[in-house]
Amino acid sequence: MAEILVAMSGGVDSSVAAALLVDRGHTVVGVTLKLWGGESDSGCCSVSDVDDARRVAQQLGIDHHVFNFGDEFDRFVVDPYVADHQSGRTPNPCIECNRHIKFDKLFRRADALGFDRIATGHHARISTDDHGIRRIARGADAAKDQSYVLHMLDQTQLARLSFPVGDLAKDDVRRLAGELGLRTANKPDSQDVCFIHSQGGRQVFLGDRIPLRAARVVDGDGREVGSVDSIELVTYGQRKGLDLGGDAERRYVVDIDHGGATVTVGHQEELLVDHQTIDDLAWSHEPLPGEFLVQCSAHGRPQPAALVVGGDEDQLRWLDPQRRVAPGQAVVLYRGDDVVGGGTAGRHRPNR
Repeated sequence: MAEILVAMSGGVDSSVAAALLVDRGHTVVGVTLKLWGGESDSGCCSVSDVDDARRVAQQLGIDHHVFNFGDEFDRFVVDPYVADHQSGRTPNPCIECNRHIKFDKLFRRADALGFDRIATGHHARISTDDHGIRRIARGADAAKDQSYVLHMLDQTQLARLSFPVGDLAKDDVRRLAGELGLRTANKPDSQDVCFIHSQGGRQVFLGDRIPLRAARVVDGDGREVGSVDSIELVTYGQRKGLDLGGDAERRYVVDIDHGGATVTVGHQEELLVDHQTIDDLAWSHEPLPGEFLVQCSAHGRPQPAALVVGGDEDQLRWLDPQRRVAPGQAVVLYRGDDVVGGGTAGRHRPNR
């Protein structure tokens, strides 16, 4: 049996993940990561979460520790989040937390302490083909699947990871937690970015760290039709908060000029593009030719595209036009249920 370090967030999924591993006879130690040192009410990184994880560990009869990775979290997650907004990108901090903290810093600490494996409560699976190649695969519960935010994991990491609840539906996870009497059985899922407080949201958080710039809103002919308080908070496809003066016509953000402090609105079809550039494309094993199903948000519907590699930039060519993806969002490539690669949406180029 293996010695496994289980990342316990204080939620029901990681609680059941630890319980399942204990039941299978492994030597299990729970660890909660203290990441955000500021105010939080999102149900993640709070004092109550640490307490919930500690109490569940006591119920399971396993040791529990708290690792403080606050400095690393600021450096690799919070600071880039702020910088991305300032430069006109729409970041995904949960992906960067996975990339730099949960599956890098935590792995290094596990190695130093002599653990064989790491486990988390993510709803994802690990598939292995006939050649021994491992890939992140979608979790059994499609509504809770988290493979998108784990696309960066490589072969070395996958060889030492476990996702014990990946084969379970969320209802079954809660049922098991209830049967075991775990205090987290009915705890709501965390939905929001852990360092953004619900009172004030992104505007207050960013406004405390960078100057927020007002911008004018124009239509396709350049006529000014509204305004926004903070261009740093605007993203493609946005419809609300544009101060369009009660205009009943539905209009969406179709272009953002950060340098010129101008947001352009138009009709929904103006968001459609035939290609998408990808920055920092990386493969889970090796580059693959052909077509893929491509997912561009955590719960978005995958769409088919062909990858064009080479030249000045990597591009996806959509089989049917799709809505423009905000720069900074993850673009993840699937074959069936398996993640085969992923990168970051780049700046939009005109259709051609």
